[in-house]
Amino acid sequence: MIELDRAQARLQNIRSVQPILSALHTISLGSWQAALNRQSRVQRYMERLETLLPVVAAHVPFPHPLFPLRIPRHEPAVRRSGQARGGEARRGSVASTGEVKTVALVIGSERGLCGRFNTAVVERAEAHLTGQKDDVELMALGGRVRRVLERHGRQVAWSGSLSITALPPFELASHLSHRWLTRYEARELDAVDLIYNAYRGMGSYEPVVMRLIPPSPPLSPPQAGGMKGEEIPTIIETDPLSLYTHVIEQWTATRLYELLLESAAAEHSARYELMGSATQNTDRLVAELTLAIQTARQQAITQEMQELAAGAGMIGMRNR
Repeated sequence: MIELDRAQARLQNIRSVQPILSALHTISLGSWQAALNRQSRVQRYMERLETLLPVVAAHVPFPHPLFPLRIPRHEPAVRRSGQARGGEARRGSVASTGEVKTVALVIGSERGLCGRFNTAVVERAEAHLTGQKDDVELMALGGRVRRVLERHGRQVAWSGSLSITALPPFELASHLSHRWLTRYEARELDAVDLIYNAYRGMGSYEPVVMRLIPPSPPLSPPQAGGMKGEEIPTIIETDPLSLYTHVIEQWTATRLYELLLESAAAEHSARYELMGSATQNTDRLVAELTLAIQTARQQAITQEMQELAAGAGMIGMRNR
């Protein structure tokens, strides 16, 4: 009876978990598809920005001492900054001569139940950080991945949280990219590397490293000599450098947001597959425990009937 009671208690516990696993399985599927759909829309927006960049770049004087993509980052430690971002002049100011750093942002998850998702990206971060010679400012996005980094003995300079119930917001990407670009132009950092799990299909991902800053959008070189053939000249009614800087900032923020969505798609895909496997395992355990309980009950009933028959003397009379 003790074994039967244990089996019944275990069956009850598993049945109470089944609705939770089923709900997580369904929620993961919805979040996974939502991340992919939003990523697709973001990619279409990036394509429009990349179409606009060469047009605006043709009106920007090259080389420009303060052009965001043309600054020689490893040359003079002090550069003049007679013009601020956006084209407004700042006379008599010089850039900071502090030590140049590299920022490494590790993107993980805020919650668990996604297998080795956070462990895999931290292992990739460890390999990347080990090969760095310069000072690296380590950042983490996601509570789970931050704890894994700290268990590996890494000191996290900044950490941010991700929503548990929603996809990452664009405001997060815009805030981070704006802060990094400001520090980049002030020569407070040299580069920004993103370490994240790239989506490779259902339940499949690959930890990769991608350099976000300096920005490197696909940009054809500006054409000199005016129009070609029947091309219509583009009229820009504002400062071309200011406009180009704004587009670069928008492209950088959008690129970061696209990678946040890709990491989210990989996370929810991994959780969807794991919750599916867990649901199948619980179904198997329920079937096995149900069969074991039924067998135990039949044995208990048979034994009770034999004891009753023996007590009534029926077994002894049958034997005579």
